[in-house]
Amino acid sequence: MAASASLFLSPSSFRVHDPKSIISLRSSSALKFPPLNQRFTVSASVSVSVSDSNTDLRTALVASILSKVVQTDGGVLLKKEEHKEVAEVAQELQKYCVNEPVKCPLIFGEWDVVYCSQPTSPGGGYRSAFGRLFFKTKQMIQVVEAPDIVRNKVAFTALGFMDGEVSLRGKLKALDSEWIQVVFEAPELKLGSWEVQYGGQSEVKLRITYVDEKIRLGLGSRGSLFVFQRR
Repeated sequence: MAASASLFLSPSSFRVHDPKSIISLRSSSALKFPPLNQRFTVSASVSVSVSDSNTDLRTALVASILSKVVQTDGGVLLKKEEHKEVAEVAQELQKYCVNEPVKCPLIFGEWDVVYCSQPTSPGGGYRSAFGRLFFKTKQMIQVVEAPDIVRNKVAFTALGFMDGEVSLRGKLKALDSEWIQVVFEAPELKLGSWEVQYGGQSEVKLRITYVDEKIRLGLGSRGSLFVFQRR
């Protein structure tokens, strides 16, 4: 199937609408962080000073982007100008991304999908303007397990009283030092005690533009910006 812009729940996975090298890594323990201050060749004291300054700025940028996206229903509640502000902070954070983020062990873990510049992308039709009349999103979660497993879940309340969720399981591989591809199996829908698998496989591509202990930023192949917050 055609590639999607979203690492999360891809458009081709949902009939209703649109829903965040590893393969060469032998184990997460083999991964190494590139030194963030390797560019500085001056004296040790100056190097530490510059590095500390960069850390402070990076921390401030992380706090800033989280303050703009948390409790916005994944970006649905933001206005156009506010989306622009998020994009500007994300662009600044890119400057502090580790080299070869695909190889960074920090990409593994459980993540909340707290923002997408196209808010209906994570969750597909369940997150569209029409879908939100019937489905209230409770959680959007992505789990990245070493060495190459991705599991996505959108949990919601249907019609105000019935719990449900849509989940996907996929296989991840690195395309280069920044881009990854995930091939997902058919999605599974749970609504109360009822379960069904529908649709077919889908694949998505995402560029990792920043990752640390708190957040991960991703840019989809069609330009969607994602902000993931570690759980």
